[in-house]
Amino acid sequence: MNGFTEELSLLDLVEAQTPARLLTEVKAATHKNKRKGTMPGTMPFDFQLPPELEASEPPEARGLTRDGVRLMVSYRSTDTISHTTFSQLPDFLKAGDVVVINTSGTLNAAVTGRRADGSPVEIHLSTRLPAQMWLVEVRQPNAHSSQPFYTATPGETITLPAGASVTLHTAYRSEQRSQTNAGVRLWVATLELPMPLNDYLANHGFPIRYSYVKQRWPIEYYQTVYATEPGSAEMPSAGRAFTPELITQLVAKGVQVAPLVLHTGVASLESHEPPYEEFYRVPAETASLVNAARAARKRIVAVGTTVVRALETVTGTDRVTHPGQGWTKLVITPDFQIQAVNAMLTGLHEPQASHLHMLQALAGDRHIALTYQEALTQRYLWHEFGDMHLIL
Repeated sequence: MNGFTEELSLLDLVEAQTPARLLTEVKAATHKNKRKGTMPGTMPFDFQLPPELEASEPPEARGLTRDGVRLMVSYRSTDTISHTTFSQLPDFLKAGDVVVINTSGTLNAAVTGRRADGSPVEIHLSTRLPAQMWLVEVRQPNAHSSQPFYTATPGETITLPAGASVTLHTAYRSEQRSQTNAGVRLWVATLELPMPLNDYLANHGFPIRYSYVKQRWPIEYYQTVYATEPGSAEMPSAGRAFTPELITQLVAKGVQVAPLVLHTGVASLESHEPPYEEFYRVPAETASLVNAARAARKRIVAVGTTVVRALETVTGTDRVTHPGQGWTKLVITPDFQIQAVNAMLTGLHEPQASHLHMLQALAGDRHIALTYQEALTQRYLWHEFGDMHLIL
């Protein structure tokens, strides 16, 4: 059984404010999900993450190269676990394997703002919608980063630097729209800028960070080396440890590297909540490489949960992967039958994060519990600047 959550459609949200012709074009380009169900009530497994295992700075600040982080390699058929460094990744892959990467680039998606009463807030730009609308998160600055802010109101306009502004229209989640003080964090909003988006964010934005990262780092630390198309609110961090030299080694070994795009939204909503819709694009060449590898019984290694989400969206129950683009609302749960991939490279996810559901769907509850206990015992580092896990 494949698990989905029925959530507000982004296209439905903007329909009333989108010209009919544009709306028709957007809907025509949207890959409709064929496998709908409900999200189980069970939460991902829980564990205690010691604060000292939260990577608080990039590996480069710790004297490492990007590919110098640790790599835990686990085999789901035998529960075998080994430990190495990411630079040794080619040793675990074979000619004909396909490594699928997400080439979405990270935006300077955080911007300071002020409410009408002068109080400071921080706006996190999550997802760009049709009709120049956005999903945004309003947060409150604190000494280290920011924290959730729950008292913004519909219709409120927040001023941003250089004469820009963001106007909040309605809560993203439908169940919050008829309630007062519902703890809304994610809003549908209109963004007014005095210049093109990328120029504005380059001049006035900064990377989103959370309290475990104690200082700001330039956007370059939040980019993968293969990013080609800006659009993610936060880095698709499973690919951060790749270097050009390592990719060259993989290609020289006969491992194929295939790109797709999925623009990620903010991750702060991922605790206890399913992810929301995100834009993806799977090229025809990538779909062909994935299908050929599957037919040849080779590994299809998804670099990160974003790649799994995009590929599973365009793969049918017949295990044929198709090219496509649009908005995916796919939520992968432990009872989801993964069709597109059979291996995964990922970071380490915090307790109860919905991403853990995806790992359980791929490798099973027992295997993920064993590997996470091993990661804790061996003192691996968590989060976007942390260590890596290869599931084979």
